[in-house]
Amino acid sequence: MGSQALRDTLPTMSSIVPVVLSGGVGTRLWPLSRQGEPKQFQTLIGSDSMLAQTLARVEGLGDRTLIVAGLAHVPELQATDAQILAEPAGRNTAPAVAAAALSCSPDDILIVMPADHHISDLTAFRGALEHAITAARDGWLTTFGIVPDRPETGYGYLVPESSEDSPARRIVEFIEKPNSETASQLIAKGALWNSGMFVFPVAVLLAELERLQPELLTVVRAAVASATTHSWGRQLGTDFLTAPNLSIDVAVMEKTPQAAVVRLKAGWSDIGSWSAVWDLGAKDRSGNVVVGPVTMLDSARNYLRSDGPPLAVSGVEDLIVVATLSGVLVTKRDRAQSVKDLFELIDPEDR
Repeated sequence: MGSQALRDTLPTMSSIVPVVLSGGVGTRLWPLSRQGEPKQFQTLIGSDSMLAQTLARVEGLGDRTLIVAGLAHVPELQATDAQILAEPAGRNTAPAVAAAALSCSPDDILIVMPADHHISDLTAFRGALEHAITAARDGWLTTFGIVPDRPETGYGYLVPESSEDSPARRIVEFIEKPNSETASQLIAKGALWNSGMFVFPVAVLLAELERLQPELLTVVRAAVASATTHSWGRQLGTDFLTAPNLSIDVAVMEKTPQAAVVRLKAGWSDIGSWSAVWDLGAKDRSGNVVVGPVTMLDSARNYLRSDGPPLAVSGVEDLIVVATLSGVLVTKRDRAQSVKDLFELIDPEDR
């Protein structure tokens, strides 16, 4: 589906505004992803950074693209053509999305996407996006539900209405990171992974924020009103620091009767761990993914990466080994999710 066809689905007075959320750190991808250089600025899959791939995904869908990010990352983001909405500090996705909505016209439709997700099938994504925009035009706060291919325990799930009359179906339940048995049961009854990507009609979103999170909306409105203007965009006022630390799912989507989901099967991954990077990487005959100056002997099913020093391994299997000038990580591939906990134990100066 082309950009113009998507734009033609909108009411005459509406504009599409892609909103890219770039405030995360990606601690599960340490040592490559660090507080000063989070994963969205890194090249993990393909030849471009995750942020560049995300911006390319929505190129041409609106007259402008808005990036919501931390103030410290503004210098790197100025290389893009997007407008920047700089947060004085990260306060999770609900305040970020509220600030973006308050910076747009009530008639606009927002395409909200994290800066660090991967989608391999752009055609399938654009087709699902067309359905989501149509639903947003009808007043639905719409998310994309990923068709599961395994009982993943690291994702949230959502259950749509059983009726399949419409591409966009009302969400009847959210389930946060179930165990493996529960995940299998959910998949059997048609549950989808919660992608963290949305299409929102601004007026409906702000009305639901006013109803469900009035304190949050009040302080973010003040932060937008006191924002300072720069050549690259706007810097939110310090009121933003007092906004509740809430995700948009918890703040709105899990509470509103206006939540809908569009199924998406487009090679999606949130690149949430090194095992996910291994899943998507080009593998040799022994199942190894190798990046950089790496020498192997009798090794299989590993993710081996060096961004500097020569790395040599022998007789190892199912490992993640990442060597940078800032640190070295060694873990079993099935323990990749634990890197977040490991990160918390590292001296803050080494993060």
